[in-house]
Amino acid sequence: MTLYYSLVFLLLVAEMALFMLLVIPMPFGLRRRIFTFISENPIIAKLQYGLKITFIFILILFIDSVNRVYRVQVELANATDGSKGSAAIMGHERLEVQARKFYSQRNMYLCGFTLFLSLILNRTYIMILEVLRLEEKLKQYEGTDKNTKQSEKLAVAGEPGEIARLKKELKKKDTDIETLKKQSEGLQREYHDLTEKYGATQTPAGSRKEK
Repeated sequence: MTLYYSLVFLLLVAEMALFMLLVIPMPFGLRRRIFTFISENPIIAKLQYGLKITFIFILILFIDSVNRVYRVQVELANATDGSKGSAAIMGHERLEVQARKFYSQRNMYLCGFTLFLSLILNRTYIMILEVLRLEEKLKQYEGTDKNTKQSEKLAVAGEPGEIARLKKELKKKDTDIETLKKQSEGLQREYHDLTEKYGATQTPAGSRKEK
């Protein structure tokens, strides 16, 4: 195996290890910290850019290996159709052609699986980020995320005992309002009575002055 195909094989092994890391069960907090670090780290962003260029070269190697497999297949078909007089020579050449076919197919599968797994990793990474975002929103709506003030308010309001206490306070405030209304009505009546009494005491005094 040549050097560049050895590097492709190492990249394939790294992709398999990374895929296992993505799908392994983890706590929500740990997974969120890991993916936040991956998505915000500038070094990893540069590494991803370099991997994109690497995958372009792997695609070129894949196309070249497919072309080699096709040419070896045609050469093997021509060797099979050789004359019977040169059977020994053709047999030796056929073994050589089959060996080259094997290596070409190996390189094609190696590059193909590396490219295919890179697409799976990219899609899996995007889906996990989306799931984490939705889980974080769900925790905020349910009131179980302690990192936001909104979730803390929801958590306080979501407790059954707290809801009962708030209902009692609301009922007490309604009772106080009704009491204040009754007191206001009583004060109004007393004010009218005092006004009438005051008017009654002032009328005779005015009539005396006229006399």
